[in-house]
Amino acid sequence: MKNFIFDLDGTLIDTMDMYMIPMQTVLANHGINLTHEETKPFFGITAADALSQIGVPEKDRQAIEDEWYQVVYQQHVDIHTFAGVDDTLAKLTQAAEVKLIVATSKVRDEYETEFIPKFEIAKYFSGAVTASDTKLHKPNPDPILAGIKLGNNVPADSVYVGDTINDMTAAHAAGIKFAGAMWGAAMPEKLAEADYQLQHPSDLLKLI
Repeated sequence: MKNFIFDLDGTLIDTMDMYMIPMQTVLANHGINLTHEETKPFFGITAADALSQIGVPEKDRQAIEDEWYQVVYQQHVDIHTFAGVDDTLAKLTQAAEVKLIVATSKVRDEYETEFIPKFEIAKYFSGAVTASDTKLHKPNPDPILAGIKLGNNVPADSVYVGDTINDMTAAHAAGIKFAGAMWGAAMPEKLAEADYQLQHPSDLLKLI
């Protein structure tokens, strides 16, 4: 593989509790009570899509989304990359002709303010597709197709690395291989059809 396209949340950075605990709190304030287990399917998709799937009335979604993000970034939570991610990305970039691309459900503003300046691994990526860059989002293949174009534009040499069934569905719909980041998957049983089930980030080095 020459074109490695990465999801961020739950794949490279451990943000499950950062997002989903505030989701529970904010939704409860609006009369919608979800258990932690019930929030898992909504991790890794856009906030707008999550609120839509939960059944929040359209007229209330933007206000709840704004409240959700406010709570998320008012927290004092230590967010870190998963063990082995930094070293693996560094080694991938040293390989000839390999490109690293991000395809994330974060909007562009969040990506540029909360990821690039706060995580050293941002330097390894030559481009990014955010939720602001495509009309349709995962599990639709559009973000992955855009990631292929940002990379080497050769689907056969591209792989998408993610932690959710939506990531896998998007990759396969785009016609490329999917590598399951089992180290961060909240629902690993959903990734049974992954082309590669990776137990540690360093397993990515075997795909070069």
